[in-house]
Amino acid sequence: MTVFALDSASKAAGVCILQDGRMVYHASLCRGLTHSETLLPLCDEAFRAAQITPADVDVFAAAAGPGSFTGLRIGLATLKGLAFVHNTPCVCVSTLEALALSQPCDGIVAAALDARRGEVYCAAFRVRDGVADRLFDDGAMPAAEFAARLDELDEPGVCVGDGAHLVCAHTERFRALPEAYRTDCALGAALAAHREALAGRCVTSADCIPDYQRLSQAQRERAAREAVQKKES
Repeated sequence: MTVFALDSASKAAGVCILQDGRMVYHASLCRGLTHSETLLPLCDEAFRAAQITPADVDVFAAAAGPGSFTGLRIGLATLKGLAFVHNTPCVCVSTLEALALSQPCDGIVAAALDARRGEVYCAAFRVRDGVADRLFDDGAMPAAEFAARLDELDEPGVCVGDGAHLVCAHTERFRALPEAYRTDCALGAALAAHREALAGRCVTSADCIPDYQRLSQAQRERAAREAVQKKES
């Protein structure tokens, strides 16, 4: 089984290819460019390096959220474009689970992405032998609140994602991995997708939708204005 996974949910864009559970290609790029500039060239180079074409892929996968709204839309649009032509099965993976699975460590892994204004998209997992058992559902909350929830767990752990430093500022029981090891999640997306595909839990490209976890800033601001207008009327 060949799994082609991509990630554009946060600052880094990444691509990973697994063949029968073995990684044959993995690359990421984080240069401050937009994912619309970097993701397709990364995919093109991955196909050339692995000497395969989209027709050879058995499962396409993507980190489907939470994360950057624009990044998620770019990633899933790319996934749909690659998969649609050959009606290839797809798997949408939680960005936070993919982050946890991408790390070379077992134990409790907290994943946090910077959601701005002191909040993080977050979840926690117990990782063992390449499997992430979920401890907290994906959600969005203040970094301090997530840190308090982590402090209630039985044992300490590590924190990954570009919001890890925000969380670890409020807890001494979790340490942030070095930045170079905590932002790319294409490998984790591929590992999770491989497991889901073996279990028969794939979807069509049309069924792949982003998991934003909260309203966009524009939607939140509109709701706030409408609330004020309603109160004044």
